Amino acid sequence: MSQTKTIALSILRWFDSEAQTDHLDSTNTDFSWLRVLPFIALHLACLGVIWVGVSAFAVWFAVGFFVLRMFAITGFYHRYFAHKTFKTNRGWQLVFAILGASAAQRGPLWWAAHHRHHHQHSDEPNDLHSPTQQGFWWSHVGWFTCDAAFKTDEKRIKDWMKFPELRFINRYDALVPLACIFIIYGLGEVLATAAPGLGTNGPQLLIWGFFISTVFLFHGTVSINSLAHVWGKRRFDTDDSSRNNFILALITLGEGWHNNHHRWPGSARQGFRWWEVDITFYGLWVLSKLGIIYDLKPIPAHIRKETLEHDRRRKSSSRQAAEDHNE
Repeated sequence: MSQTKTIALSILRWFDSEAQTDHLDSTNTDFSWLRVLPFIALHLACLGVIWVGVSAFAVWFAVGFFVLRMFAITGFYHRYFAHKTFKTNRGWQLVFAILGASAAQRGPLWWAAHHRHHHQHSDEPNDLHSPTQQGFWWSHVGWFTCDAAFKTDEKRIKDWMKFPELRFINRYDALVPLACIFIIYGLGEVLATAAPGLGTNGPQLLIWGFFISTVFLFHGTVSINSLAHVWGKRRFDTDDSSRNNFILALITLGEGWHNNHHRWPGSARQGFRWWEVDITFYGLWVLSKLGIIYDLKPIPAHIRKETLEHDRRRKSSSRQAAEDHNE
């Protein structure tokens, strides 16, 4: 294939993720600059804040959109599409897919398939974003650019392939973020006229509400790949290097209890103790009370027992160490 055609196809795949992907080498882990250009542009757009300025409304809008979409990634892309830790109807399933796609982290089927692969090969050579195998930067921002990570492994998400609406969103995953860009800009322009006291407008709300919010959202999400396998404490002796980290749990609404999650991925709750803040689970619990979702999978009794026993041993060991030190 000519260099020109390769470049053209790479650009086309920014908008159609299935455009002539048959020739892609699923073993190729080379960094792709062409594929990362939209990601770079997303970051550079944040510099627009120099010209658009800031308002309290724009900042709070950015925070709100960050939280909403982080919940969509953690609750829907992760705990629903990847692990099926609760159930819902087809209509809400579509809503969840659209909300998740607004985070600009590809489509729900790609996300679920890749995450299922990660659990099967966590921190092994086949794990594309293992910091213990490939280092911090590759696990944080490099892995998703290579050919090996690009295609959706349909064999891993056969349970979702029967839904044409999900396949459409997955193939044209750029449509939802692009729609968000136009909607947020339009909202800012409307507010500039209808509520000038808010001090915002289209360009300002777009920079803060979409670009800055999305950049923080991305880095928060992938910190679980790059940091939650090297920074934190291990409650369970899992086959990988996953760790629990309170700070990452706050940033990602509960995903930072990563060692817990790798011990039992099938639970809708990742904070196994009452003090392990899991905002995503609290949100899912509210949705269950509203009848939007149902059958939240609990932490099994034997996992709860294992958790308590480990924490008792650790507390006893710490107490003994303190006594030995005092002596």
